[in-house]
Amino acid sequence: MSVPYYPPSVWLMAGLDPILIAVALVLGWKADQLGKVSIVAIAALAVSVLASWILTGIGLPWPAPIGHDLPTFFPVRTAAAFLWALLGYGARRVIAPRP
Repeated sequence: MSVPYYPPSVWLMAGLDPILIAVALVLGWKADQLGKVSIVAIAALAVSVLASWILTGIGLPWPAPIGHDLPTFFPVRTAAAFLWALLGYGARRVIAPRP
């Protein structure tokens, strides 16, 4: 039995999950300390995986589906969640700095 091959475009779609991006950016924007970015990333990962699993389960097409016979790409999703949360945190510091 060989290991299945997934093209890089599939890996990229896991990091560009719209729910992952939205949750990570919004919560990263609201984070008031840099250390909270990792907590934001975990929350964004959990919400996006749950939403993707539900949407895939009811049969709606989704760019990054999750199922029992589909790849989950947790390392890619985790890294992307952290980067999107860090981007939201940094954007808040540049666009609307707090006094």
